[in-house]
Amino acid sequence: MAISLKCQYGLRAMLELAARENQGLIRLTEIAAAQNIPARFLENILNQMRQGGFISSRRGKDGGFVLEREARDVRIGEIIRFFEGALHPLEAPTNSDGEYHRGDFVFNQLWRDAEKALLQVYNQKTLRDLLEEENHAQAGAVDSYCI
Repeated sequence: MAISLKCQYGLRAMLELAARENQGLIRLTEIAAAQNIPARFLENILNQMRQGGFISSRRGKDGGFVLEREARDVRIGEIIRFFEGALHPLEAPTNSDGEYHRGDFVFNQLWRDAEKALLQVYNQKTLRDLLEEENHAQAGAVDSYCI
């Protein structure tokens, strides 16, 4: 399953908002610069996410965006499903001749198992989990650089 660029940008924007969770409203230009996302594209993504109930916004000089829920309560799977629809790693091929062919059952079971594993990973991870993993990875990079 490929994740669209729009979805990737949406995830990155949400992660940026999660990293600034207690800083109030964050301007679109700040999010765009921090995540290297074209501002015009990001504006459309954030408006879509606002309509989806993921974020709140306020216009004007002191406006910006903020998470609607705490980062620990936002699962990665729900963001991906918002942009991509149902998660299916592969579409099981249909047997057009109505006959059984070697592998039909095992391959269809394999696709279902892969889907289940993918959903488990996406659904158990939250924005907070990703931030903690990012902080841990950065700390490890600094430690290995200093040695």
